[in-house]
Amino acid sequence: MSKSQHETYGPYGPDAFVHTAETLPTGVREDARRPACEAEAHVVAEPAPPVRTPTLAMTVSDEPEAAPEPEAPAAGGRRAARRRKGRFGERPDSAVRRLLPQALVVAFLAGGTTAFVAEDKAVELSVDGRQRTLHTYADDVSGLLDDQGLRVGRHDMIAPAPGTALASGDAVAVRYGRPVRLKLDGQERQVWTTSPTVDGALREMGVRAEGAYLSASRSRSIGRAGLALDVRTERAVTVMADGRARTIRTNAATVREAVEEAGVTLRGQDTTSVPPESFPRDGQTVTVLRVHGFREVREEPIPFHVKRVKDHSLFRGTEVVERPGKSGLRQVTYYLRTVNGVREKPRQEASEVLRKPRTQVVKVGTKARPASVKGAEGLNWRALAACESGGRPHAVDPSGTYGGLYQFDTGTWRSLGGSGRPQDASAEEQTIRAKKLYVRRGASPWPHCGPRLHHH
Repeated sequence: MSKSQHETYGPYGPDAFVHTAETLPTGVREDARRPACEAEAHVVAEPAPPVRTPTLAMTVSDEPEAAPEPEAPAAGGRRAARRRKGRFGERPDSAVRRLLPQALVVAFLAGGTTAFVAEDKAVELSVDGRQRTLHTYADDVSGLLDDQGLRVGRHDMIAPAPGTALASGDAVAVRYGRPVRLKLDGQERQVWTTSPTVDGALREMGVRAEGAYLSASRSRSIGRAGLALDVRTERAVTVMADGRARTIRTNAATVREAVEEAGVTLRGQDTTSVPPESFPRDGQTVTVLRVHGFREVREEPIPFHVKRVKDHSLFRGTEVVERPGKSGLRQVTYYLRTVNGVREKPRQEASEVLRKPRTQVVKVGTKARPASVKGAEGLNWRALAACESGGRPHAVDPSGTYGGLYQFDTGTWRSLGGSGRPQDASAEEQTIRAKKLYVRRGASPWPHCGPRLHHH
């Protein structure tokens, strides 16, 4: 491990701090920028010199020493002896009982001091690459972090792990997690890193940075508040335009940028086979569409509707146009365009009615037909019709005066019960009216063709 790596990662190396958590916190407090480890280190003072333990031979008493009594004259015999016994005749085990508890207390204090000094450890602590040596009485890593006021979360890395026992000479390293809002090749995600630099974070995330576009320099430091990082790796994109293919390597953020880097200019309504603002993928082929479009205004007829009305005065099968229909007129705007020289189907953009159509009204007969006309049966009506109109029910003479199979004029037709024009009535109705006319006037209404009625 190089000196720079030791300064950055401490004695554990970069692999001890690889972090894979992917979620960002909902918010990062501003005061989180200064970790607790950056405060002045708390150095434990050297222990005081051990206390000398008094031996049991020392006289220890919690009672005040009695003042010496004045010596009595030798005379007095037994009374003087009693006084001497009261001063010096006390049993030795009573004195020992008074001395023993006090000696034990002193010995306990002396022994405790010796144990306390024995648990003091010299430990090397590294926090985000900043190392310092300190003394601690903590039994394990968790206790050391608590003593130093270092709060760690699930995105932070500690080596060795919390709970590991400590011994003098051990090294403990802490790396705080940093949120990174990563946008990699157009895809956004949120990750955490324990690396203090952009370069280290990219290595942790396995992002290939060679030839890539980075929104921040690789040497930029990442604070506890994190940062937003946009990375666009180098990709191969093929642009097809004007019958020619161009393959380029690019860090472009949009298809439009990649097309421009290929030396192709989009003009007017030109576009691409994929959305111009989409992200260009590695190996993608983009086709440039040369578009020429224009608008055209046309006038188109509006067909009229036909309304049929029942009429009990007309024989069944007879239809008479009471009111002719009339087409309307509208103005339609179409958008016409060609793509790479090929004309597309016109697309309607607007329509305006200039004249509304008029509905056609047709009367439909419902009256039952008579079975026959007395006095007119047995005649050759087909021969008469062929002579008058060529057998055509809707025939009209050049003057417009006579119409139908038997060339009725309008006055005669209506006098026979017909309505409308004779040429608009059915062939059956026209024949019945002709028979009625024959009953009234014979063959005289048909001076030229009338004789055919009698030819079979």
